[in-house]
Amino acid sequence: MSTTLITGIGELTTNVDPGSDDPCGTVLDAAVLIEGERIAWVGPAADAPRADDVIDAAGRAMIPGFVDSHSHLVFGGDRSAEFEARMAGQRYAAGGIRSTVAATRSASDAELRARLRGFVDEMLAQGTTTVEIKSGYGLTVADEERAVRLAAEVTSEVTFLGAHVVPAEYAENADDYVDLVCGPMLAACAPHARWIDVFCETGAFTVAQSRRILDAGVARGLRPRLHASQLGPGEGVRLAVELGAASVDHGTYLTDADVAALAASDTVLTLLPGVEFSTRQPYPDARRLIDAGVTVAIACDTNPGSSFTSSMPFCIAIAVRDMGLTPGEAVHAATAGGARALRRDDIGIIAPGARADLVLLRAPSRVHLAYRPGVPLVQRVWKDGAAVR
Repeated sequence: MSTTLITGIGELTTNVDPGSDDPCGTVLDAAVLIEGERIAWVGPAADAPRADDVIDAAGRAMIPGFVDSHSHLVFGGDRSAEFEARMAGQRYAAGGIRSTVAATRSASDAELRARLRGFVDEMLAQGTTTVEIKSGYGLTVADEERAVRLAAEVTSEVTFLGAHVVPAEYAENADDYVDLVCGPMLAACAPHARWIDVFCETGAFTVAQSRRILDAGVARGLRPRLHASQLGPGEGVRLAVELGAASVDHGTYLTDADVAALAASDTVLTLLPGVEFSTRQPYPDARRLIDAGVTVAIACDTNPGSSFTSSMPFCIAIAVRDMGLTPGEAVHAATAGGARALRRDDIGIIAPGARADLVLLRAPSRVHLAYRPGVPLVQRVWKDGAAVR
């Protein structure tokens, strides 16, 4: 098996044995040896082993590939008019999802597949090597099955989100729709998915309905995650902790009890900075979470309504500027934090045995991801040991 040595790395983010002063486990003047799809060796450049091919990083920084643990990439249509209205002062509400549902139902498989692959390529060019993809814009058995099946073509991290909102045809019979989600829809979608998710929020699903759906998913072998506390405080965060969810996402409005419950659990709080940017809701206080001992991830929540960005560097810059994270904490949250949110220990780190998902920056330090927002700093990307950009 051939080997590739990347040497002369000025600043290497390993995320291994991070401390409070260095959440990124930094190694200076480093080298990384790739063998097949995995990392075989990491250490000082002066001690690097021989390899078949050698790449000189010329003092640039390297980080693990970004792990985007929350996205909605299977959809049709466009909601730019809704965004324009929000920028003029209209308040965001969950009901806008239904317009995307109509567009998605009318799109062909070929149209949805082409768009999906385009988004994945767009993410890869910006350093995202692992992405979780949710359904949730079909809301019929056939359309939800189609969404998770298409998502499974491009990622192993697929989430069944039939409980995104109650579709218009069930507006007066929400519990009947919950029956559908827990029964025929779950049966059709579970073979293509790893996760089950619910939008537990006013205007979407109640705590009781969310519990029932997540319990049904767990019984079918899926693992739970949850949208909660995006539009206001509620009981969703504590439900996620109670059920042992891998992640609870959004957390725009958190009570002290929510924070304490998260800190005492293994549930990750996934922040979605693009949502607050797009909806003009208040940014969550990530400093409060970190200081309380909560494990934090950062994801894009790419979707046509509330966060139509696929750029993890952009979300990192917002998390530093407006959420109180240091640049190192933000990079850690966008890599190792995302891996924790997906219960993965083979990604989000640069260590022997981990997958060789690597990003070389056109910069001497990871700090530049926040310091130079909007600038395309990703120079090279390796996915599973292969150079893809």
